[in-house]
Amino acid sequence: MLKYLRNFIPLLFVFAFFSSKAQNCNCRDNLKFMIERVKKNYVGYSDKVNSSNKNSFEIFTDSLLQESSAAPSYQCLPILRKWLSFFNDKHLGISYDDSNYSKEQIRRYYANDEKTDWTEPSFSSYLQESQISLDSLEGFWKDKTGAYQIGIVKDKGNKNDFIGFIIKADGARWTSGQVKLKITKKDGKYSLKYYRAIDHSLNYLSFTKSKDTLTLGDGDITAKWYKNAVVIPQPSQKDQNTGVSAVFKILDDKTCLFEMPSFASLDNVKVMDSLIKKNDRELGKRDHLIIDLRNNYGGSVLVYDKLIPYIYTNPILTEGASVLATEENIRDYYGKIPSNASDTRKKVLERNLTLLKAHVGELYPLYPVDTIRMPKVSSHPKHVSIIVNKSTASAAELFILQAKQSSKVKLYGTNSSGAIDYLEVVRAELPCGFYRLGYPACKSLRLPVHPLDNIGIKPDIEIPQEVSDWIDFVRTHRTK
Repeated sequence: MLKYLRNFIPLLFVFAFFSSKAQNCNCRDNLKFMIERVKKNYVGYSDKVNSSNKNSFEIFTDSLLQESSAAPSYQCLPILRKWLSFFNDKHLGISYDDSNYSKEQIRRYYANDEKTDWTEPSFSSYLQESQISLDSLEGFWKDKTGAYQIGIVKDKGNKNDFIGFIIKADGARWTSGQVKLKITKKDGKYSLKYYRAIDHSLNYLSFTKSKDTLTLGDGDITAKWYKNAVVIPQPSQKDQNTGVSAVFKILDDKTCLFEMPSFASLDNVKVMDSLIKKNDRELGKRDHLIIDLRNNYGGSVLVYDKLIPYIYTNPILTEGASVLATEENIRDYYGKIPSNASDTRKKVLERNLTLLKAHVGELYPLYPVDTIRMPKVSSHPKHVSIIVNKSTASAAELFILQAKQSSKVKLYGTNSSGAIDYLEVVRAELPCGFYRLGYPACKSLRLPVHPLDNIGIKPDIEIPQEVSDWIDFVRTHRTK
């Protein structure tokens, strides 16, 4: 039985390595490096850049190279991301990581960013002296953690604008006086001119002011700021448990539930295997199993392996994939065999490495189409319902493709994310060590006939927008 993509990299790129070589944070040099790396090693490049769009793509690239020539290093990230956005691939991305640098190195990186001459004492005096004429926006504001505090004040150079500047922050990425945001007011209404993210990159987000709360952005990208002595809301239990890999619950005498918000860590394999073993008896006597995969961005497919026997009804066809076997991809991904891998797993990875080394420069079909066959069909659960949303991605979608081949399974919710055509993310450090590039080297054999990227997997039953309790909806719908 073939199970590929065992070391699948999560959608969110997390890197923890550090290069001691001298940094080059010139924006144009980093963009050129990234262009060459992607062009040579990204498995989807030839699919995305073709005869119909090559000229416009080259014009687009040249314009960004010109823009990068004048961009300060700390404003380079948006330019890098803009170039990558052309490919519309959720596994292709650039991230900022300064975890292996000292505060002094980070401060130097941002030393020339925009600042004001306001200080906490001078701002406090201004607020005291101008109480009558103050705009409701002016004052001290804190983020939801309380670790960041900004002052918002009228811009001396433009009476309709307001500047949000740092009062208190981490002392590395952000220091006192640096400009965090700008807001404008017209006809009594506020709008955000820009907001600087943790890496100082400019973001143009939606913006609302409701009394003493500012909300910037929506969906997964949201920042909230609270004025003066307002009590800052504490994270909910759900927010605090975002790292939990799986939870098993008995909902009633017929229904049980697996909440699986993450496949991201191999540690979750042990957690999931332990949960299944512990609750095997409950699974074996209940008619209905619900698997909640909402906001599961993917990770290792090993996490769901032990669930397959409970879902299985007939042979499951697994889709194959090809790997772009370049020297860089082999060195930076396939050649890195985890020391904690099992002996069986190491043998598979060593075999794969040998095959790729023998086919350098080729798009090599490393993972052929295969079939999963189980010795028996479990009588319980009789029905399996899988809940997905637009943030169900990657390895979670691979699980869905296998599970939905079972006659027991129905899919509920919305279309999934659509991050499944190009997989196995290779990591590369750019000349500027603060930047980490991630790009896929593996391509599904479904392509080009059955693409799913940015389309997603369609549910059997869509859950109406007005439904707030999706689990209860599925529980009652399946038992009708």
